Amino acid sequence: MEKVKIRGLVRIAGWIFHVWGGLVAFKGLYDSFFGEPEANLYSPEKWEFVTQEQWLRWSGFEIAYGLACIGLGFACWEAAKRLPDWVERAKQTPDPNFS
Repeated sequence: MEKVKIRGLVRIAGWIFHVWGGLVAFKGLYDSFFGEPEANLYSPEKWEFVTQEQWLRWSGFEIAYGLACIGLGFACWEAAKRLPDWVERAKQTPDPNFS
């Protein structure tokens, strides 16, 4: 018999969702108030290729996506509370034939 840690895997997934969601939401907030597209650096006139409306729509999507990831992180943490810490299962030997 071998012990497999179950709850920790779900908590790690929750942390990954939190970190990623925080980064994306922060970038969305930065783009909303301070950022501008790279096209503005190379165009003769600002906001010629990408309009401010399109840029704000994109930054709003980034904020919504980041907050959704943070919400999934909280959902993972809540689901982890219902799982056991360890699960015992029969030890599996690897199959040497990969065919």
